[in-house]
Amino acid sequence: MSVVTTPESARIGLLFGSFNPIHTGHLILAHYMATHTDLTEVWLVVSPQSPYKTNQELLSEDSRFSLVEAAIAGNDRLRAINLEFKLSKPNFTIATLDELCRLHPTLEFVLLMGGDNLLGLAGWKDTERIQREFDIYVYPRPGYQLPAKASDSMRLRIVTAPLLDISATFIRQSIQAGKSIRYLVPEAVEQRIIAGSYWQS
Repeated sequence: MSVVTTPESARIGLLFGSFNPIHTGHLILAHYMATHTDLTEVWLVVSPQSPYKTNQELLSEDSRFSLVEAAIAGNDRLRAINLEFKLSKPNFTIATLDELCRLHPTLEFVLLMGGDNLLGLAGWKDTERIQREFDIYVYPRPGYQLPAKASDSMRLRIVTAPLLDISATFIRQSIQAGKSIRYLVPEAVEQRIIAGSYWQS
């Protein structure tokens, strides 16, 4: 995990994902949240394996983390976090939140969540505590209706971030088909994917 030099009492947005691979949509969203809201930084938390996506074919943890680091190099509002690699598996969001709060007791953490994930929040482990103890910033996702207002148990804020319909699945399929992924991912990420022969047939 990157060395933290964040000011005390900062509000940190947490964008969780497998980032398989990270792409332009992730970066635009993360940077928008860091610069158009009250957040000081956004940390991209690279997940080893979501307990809700056990059939997903993933690049290695270190490779995906390296791609995220390459993607955000030079942006001091974004950080790559590999904390979940060290936690027990299967890992749940509440365990990561608890560990981040333990490591950084002066920081305030905010969950960043797409409208699609919000629909499934009720099924998350310790969802009541997550909703009670953490602010949740929800952004639009194609095909999902955002709620008009939060329930009484949720600290929810709707953020009208740019909606980009780019998927890691499409990028992987393009690579396997020998198609260009230029502009879908940062140039540094594209170069590393090519050099590592990731997802190539």
